[in-house]
Amino acid sequence: QVQLVESGGGLVQAGGSLRLSCAASGRTFSSYAMGWFRQAPGKEREFVAAISWSGDSTYYVDSVKGRFTISRDNARRTVYLQMNSLNPEDTAIYYCAADSRYRNNVVSPDYWGQGTQVTVSS
Repeated sequence: QVQLVESGGGLVQAGGSLRLSCAASGRTFSSYAMGWFRQAPGKEREFVAAISWSGDSTYYVDSVKGRFTISRDNARRTVYLQMNSLNPEDTAIYYCAADSRYRNNVVSPDYWGQGTQVTVSS
């Protein structure tokens, strides 16, 4: 069992930055690939970024490449999403997810966090 708790969301102006954190419980955190997803109002949840269990491989949706960076600290059981050059289209609830079956850059979550709101004003 893994419990995930996101933090770091908030209100930021366009062009600004935020860093999201996702803290995991459980001793097997390093066995899971981790992903970030987001869901904007009236839209389906979409994949944003993923990182392998070791942290040596990352993958991003095209719309955030060059602006967002996913990283992890297995000793702290935490995954991060650094978001730079934010724009209003990035406004959404951001969720982290843990995946024990990560293959071919596809995240199939076993566990979800509760989400953290990110709002980017123009």
